[in-house]
Amino acid sequence: MGKNLTPPSDGEGGDHIVPIDLKAALEERYLAYALSTIMHRALPDVRDGLKPVHRRIIHAMSEMGIRPNSAFKKCARIVGDVIGKFHPHGDQSVYDALVRLAQDFSQRYPIVDGQGNFGNIDGDSAAAYRYTEARMTDVAALLLDGIDQDAVDFRPTYNEEDEEPVVLPAAFPNLLANGASGIAVGMATSIPPHNAHELCDAALHLIKHPDATVEKLVEFIPGPDMPTGGIIIDSRESIIECYKTGRGGFRVRAKWEIEDLGRGGYQIVVTEIPYQVQKSRLIEKIAELLIARKLPLLEDVRDESAEDVRVVLVPKSRTVDATLLMESLFRLTDLENRFPLNMNVLSMGKVPRVMAINEVLLEWLAHRKEVLVRRSKFRLAAIDRRLEVLGGLLIAYLNLDEVIRIIREEDEPKPVMIAKWDLTDIQAEAILNMRLRNLRKLEEFEIRKEHDALSAEKAEIEALLASDDKLWQTVAWEIQEVKKKFAKATELGRRRTQFAEAPNADLDAIQQAMIEKEPVTVVISRKGWIRALKGHIADTAALTFKEGDALKLAFPAQTTDKLLLVTTGGKVYTLGADKLPGGRGHGEPLRIIVEMENDQDILTAFVHDPSRKLVLASTAGNGFVVAENEMIANTRKGKQIMNVAMPDETKLVVPVTGDHVAVVGENRKLLVFPLAQLPEMTRGKGVRLQRYKDGGISDIRCFAIDQGLTWEDSAGRLFTKTKDELVEWLGDRATAGRLVPKGFPRSGKFSG
Repeated sequence: MGKNLTPPSDGEGGDHIVPIDLKAALEERYLAYALSTIMHRALPDVRDGLKPVHRRIIHAMSEMGIRPNSAFKKCARIVGDVIGKFHPHGDQSVYDALVRLAQDFSQRYPIVDGQGNFGNIDGDSAAAYRYTEARMTDVAALLLDGIDQDAVDFRPTYNEEDEEPVVLPAAFPNLLANGASGIAVGMATSIPPHNAHELCDAALHLIKHPDATVEKLVEFIPGPDMPTGGIIIDSRESIIECYKTGRGGFRVRAKWEIEDLGRGGYQIVVTEIPYQVQKSRLIEKIAELLIARKLPLLEDVRDESAEDVRVVLVPKSRTVDATLLMESLFRLTDLENRFPLNMNVLSMGKVPRVMAINEVLLEWLAHRKEVLVRRSKFRLAAIDRRLEVLGGLLIAYLNLDEVIRIIREEDEPKPVMIAKWDLTDIQAEAILNMRLRNLRKLEEFEIRKEHDALSAEKAEIEALLASDDKLWQTVAWEIQEVKKKFAKATELGRRRTQFAEAPNADLDAIQQAMIEKEPVTVVISRKGWIRALKGHIADTAALTFKEGDALKLAFPAQTTDKLLLVTTGGKVYTLGADKLPGGRGHGEPLRIIVEMENDQDILTAFVHDPSRKLVLASTAGNGFVVAENEMIANTRKGKQIMNVAMPDETKLVVPVTGDHVAVVGENRKLLVFPLAQLPEMTRGKGVRLQRYKDGGISDIRCFAIDQGLTWEDSAGRLFTKTKDELVEWLGDRATAGRLVPKGFPRSGKFSG
C-alpha cells in the first residue's frame, strides 16, 4: 500500500491548499523585491542625497548624542544602535557604509569624523568596528539642522518601537556635493561629487531665475569636483549635454608634473589620481605592463606616497617625450578613467527617475522651502504656547493678593481662578507652579518685555509665512550662510579637480609608443598560415612547414609596423606586427585572425608605408591607383578596395614609381602608357589597362620613362629598353599593344 497523499482536512470538508497562478505570484513577489531594493536600499533621495542606511547612521549618531563637539564613540556601539533600532540588515554592511562616510578620498565632504584605521586610497580595508571610533562632522550637523523643530516627517521603524526621519533637512545639496552610486533592480545610479560653494551659487541663481537653463548653471558649476583631484578633459559642450540629460560620463586624468634631475634627466611624478581608482592596483597594472613589455618608453615605476599621492615614473632615457609616455599610460591604465553619470534618483522620495542638474537643484530648493515653512510653524506654535503662559502670569501679577488668598483658602484653587479671571488650564497651572522668588516687581517687567518681544517675533513669522517672496529670501539667506562654511578660500571648500584639454598627440606615435620595437620576419605559407620570427632572417630555406605546405612569402618588419594583406577578392586586412603569433611551431591560420571568405586566398602582404601609392590590377586587365592610407582596415572584416567577381580576381599589386606604366598580357603583348591615364580611387573596379581577345593580364610595372624599362630574365640577366627604343610600344591605355621585345622572359613577367 502507498502512503495517503490526501491533504489534511479543515473540518468543513475543504482543504488548506489555495491554487494560485505561478506567473502572477512571481511577478507580484519580484516586483515587491524590486521596489524594496529601489526605494529602501540602492537609490538616494534627491532632497538629502542619502540612502536609507546613511540616513539611519546619521540619525542614530544624533540620538546617541555623538555630535561634532562631543567625544568619539566606538563604531561598534553606533553599528549596534543602527541595526538594533533602525536598519534590519547585516552589521558588516552598515559598518562599510559608516566607513565610506568617513573616508576623505571617497566623500568630498566627509559626514563622519573617524578615529583609527578607516582604510586608505590603496584599497586597504578599515579595522574592525571594535577598534575604530567616530563622531559627526560639521557637515553632518548641517544635514540635521532643524530636525528637532518638526522640519521633516518621521515614520515608525521596522519594529515600530521607535521613529526615524523620512528625509533629513539637508541645509546644502548633498546629493550633488558628495555624489552617490548604487545598483538597484533594473536601474542604477552614479553621481560624481561636486563643489558645494559652486552648488550654492547655482541654487541662489535658480531662486532668482527658476527657468535658468543648464548652459547658464554650468557657468556656476563647470563640472564635478572629485575628492582625489585629477583633471577633467571633457569639452564644455559634452559636460552640458551630460547635465541636461542626466546621463553620460566624465573623463578624469591623473595630475602629473616633470621633475628635473639635472644633466638633462627627468622623472614624471603623479600627484593626483582619478576618483575611486585604487593606487596599489594602478601601480600593479603599470608593473604588469612593464613586465609584458607593453610600455617600451618606461623604465620603472615607484610608489613614494606618504600622506599625499606620489607615484614616480622613470622614463627609459632622457630623450623620451614625456607627453607621449603619459599618453600611452593614459590609454593602457587607470591613470585616465571614465566616471559615469546617471542621475537616477528618488524624486520627492517616491518616484525613481533620471533628472537633469537643474531639476535636482529645484527639488532641493523646494525641500528647503518646505523645511523653512515647517520650522516657522513649529516656532509659531511654541511662541503661542509661551504667550499664553505669559498672559496668565501677567494676570496673576495684577491680582497678586487675590491669587495668594485663593491659593491659601480654597481647597481646589485652580477652578476658582479659571472661573474668576477666565484663564485657560495651562495659564492656571503656570500660576500655581510659580515660585515665590518670582513674585518680585522686577519679574513683572521681564515678563512684559518677553511678551512684547515674542509678539513682535510672531508677527514677523506670520508675515514670512504669508509671503512667498519672503520665504525665498529667507531660503537664499540660509544658503548664503551655508556657502560661507564651504568657501573656496578654506581647505574644505577649495576646488580640487581642474579642467584641461587633452593634448593633440599623434595617434600613430602613441600606438608605437606602446609597442617594444624589435625586428621580426613575417612568414606566410601557401595554405595561409602566418607567424613572426624574431630578427631579420635572410635565408628562408631552413623554415619548416606542415606537410603539404610551403613558403608563400617572407619579408622583414618591425613590431611597430602595420601589415597590409591583400586577397584575390580585392579585400585588404590590417594586422599589427606585434600581434602576430610567435615563431614557435607553424603559427596560426590567417582565417582565424581575420574574417576571410573561403573562396579567397592571400595575394600578397607587405609593411604599410603611408606615403606610398599602389597600382591594383585584376586578371581581366582592369586597374587603378590607390593610396596606401586608404587601404587601412580597422576591423577583422577587412576593407573592400577592388570590386571583382568570379572568375575575375585581383592579381597584381605594385608600387607607383615614375611616370609610365608597362603592361604585359598573357598573349605576350606589351603596352606602355602614361601613369596619368590611370585614375586614383579609394574603391572600385578600375579602368581597362590593356585590351585582350583571349586571356588576361600577366604582369605590370611602373617606371620613369627617362630611365628606361628594365626587366630580368630567368638567368638573372638585366635588359633595359630606353625611351627611344620603347616608341613602338608606347600608346594609350586600353589598346592592345605589340609583341614583347626580343629577350623578354618566357614567363611573361618583368622579373623572370
